[in-house]
Amino acid sequence: MSAPVIDLRSDTVTRPTPAMLEAMFQARVGDDVYEEDPTVRALEQEAAARFGLEAGLFCPSGTMTNQIAIKAHTEPMSEVICEQTSHIYLWEVGGIAFHSGASVALLPGERGRLTAAQVQAAIRPQNVHYPTTSLISLENTHNRGGGSCYKLPELAAIADVAQRHRIPLHLDGARIFNALVATGQDAREYGRLFDTISVCLSKGLGAPVGSVLLGSQAFIQKTKRIRKVMGGGMRQAGYLAAAGLYALENNVERLADDHRRARQLRDTLQTQPYVAEVLPVETNLVIFRLHDSMPAESFLAQLEAQGIRASSFGPQFIRFVTHLDIDDTMVARIAAALPQLTA
Repeated sequence: MSAPVIDLRSDTVTRPTPAMLEAMFQARVGDDVYEEDPTVRALEQEAAARFGLEAGLFCPSGTMTNQIAIKAHTEPMSEVICEQTSHIYLWEVGGIAFHSGASVALLPGERGRLTAAQVQAAIRPQNVHYPTTSLISLENTHNRGGGSCYKLPELAAIADVAQRHRIPLHLDGARIFNALVATGQDAREYGRLFDTISVCLSKGLGAPVGSVLLGSQAFIQKTKRIRKVMGGGMRQAGYLAAAGLYALENNVERLADDHRRARQLRDTLQTQPYVAEVLPVETNLVIFRLHDSMPAESFLAQLEAQGIRASSFGPQFIRFVTHLDIDDTMVARIAAALPQLTA
């Protein structure tokens, strides 16, 4: 039998384990639009409690939870402050303009991370010519920054700016549990700093679908109408929520294994003559740049021929992502394959 394909394109490619599937099959369900699904309620409550927030809203995707939050925090002729490579701006199909009619103030971060001074300087003064700054959004870990993590004092300083100006602070926490495991930070500290948090369940945690938007009880009640108009109201969604509950209960601490394997891939890549640089690896994302002598298309094709999939991440940049479907045997296969590639 041929070896299984190794898929490093994203941590979204994971499939439910037998134990997760069993939890899904055993789920108690109801009609969630009528707020009668007990498993959805349990997931929302568990996710909120972990961050010390009051309530949660289960949605199909992280894009939806982000866009719902932005819509609820803003109004037309207002503005969102975010880093210029943020997922909410770069990868959500212009959703801020489409859904919210809001402007965006794009700031250049250090591997995706902003400083309090940058945020302070970007807040608009009251002037009829300007949009009103209505939201500050951060991303942790930062995808385009190679899975970079904020330090807690950095977040606290930005939160202080937001609170002094009475501007809501939102976190795109698609991989927030990767950040928590890598840094040892306390999730409840995030609940004290951020007004709203989007938590994805279908990346490193391994659920097949779903994200939860967290915030105050009043805010989440407001967002239910926005989710409905976006088509996100689901019926017997408990079968999906059960996978998310299983993920929270069983797949958080094991993220450290993904981080360890990412560092092993980094070490191997750094010794290859066709690799120009590897971004610092903090979590499960490994982003590296190829020398011009090794075209990215050729690199990916040679990997594919050996049963390894990866993705392009910009001109001559490649991204590897480790996840729960990547084990030590697979990492060894990748390490053996990389030296065989030729420019």
